[in-house]
Amino acid sequence: MTIDKTTIRDAATIIIVRDRHTRPSVLMGQRGEGAVFMPKKFVFPGGAVDPNDSTVPFSAPLTPVCEKRLMEASSASPHTLAAAAIRELWEETGHIIGQTGDWPDAPQGWRGFAKAGYLPDASALTYFFRAVTPQGRPRRFDARFFVADAERLATDPDDFSRAEDELEHLQWVPLENARQYDLPFITEVVLAELERTISNDGPPEDIPFFKNDDEAHAVARLGRELD
Repeated sequence: MTIDKTTIRDAATIIIVRDRHTRPSVLMGQRGEGAVFMPKKFVFPGGAVDPNDSTVPFSAPLTPVCEKRLMEASSASPHTLAAAAIRELWEETGHIIGQTGDWPDAPQGWRGFAKAGYLPDASALTYFFRAVTPQGRPRRFDARFFVADAERLATDPDDFSRAEDELEHLQWVPLENARQYDLPFITEVVLAELERTISNDGPPEDIPFFKNDDEAHAVARLGRELD
């Protein structure tokens, strides 16, 4: 399938936070030097939605607040976006957010996850941030950022042996040191928002949305009236 490079594709990114209330760290990796999109940058696991993501069963659904907020100003289904975030985490780090269960008919992209004996668990995800890639980039994505606690991983957080090779140097980066890495601008913005809200329990007050659809790079706040 040929992808139109001018099309804005729906995408999902996941921020796994470890030791949130003591010395928080986040799971990051470095994109390869030959990557078309953001080469050599340190990023969170994430990527474009796959058509099969809409078909996967959840062991537990998104919270109602997150589901409602994901529907605002969006044609992509909340289910698909949450599934994409969990799949990208699995593919790029080898980590599983899921509960044990049989899944004999898993579609392509999910068969390794199912073979490990799990069904994805969307209840672990909190919708946190949204951003569209600026104009002029070789790829453009409408990315929804989710946060999940490392305690919700079904896998050993220090074991990356099942990761694919999309991200190198996978590691837990102390939040206080994360800006010392070579980061995309939007990742710096997301980290600042995470630092501001990390001690809060429950969903954020609202969702920052970097639209990047004109020269003003307008920022909206989603979800305030949906709680």
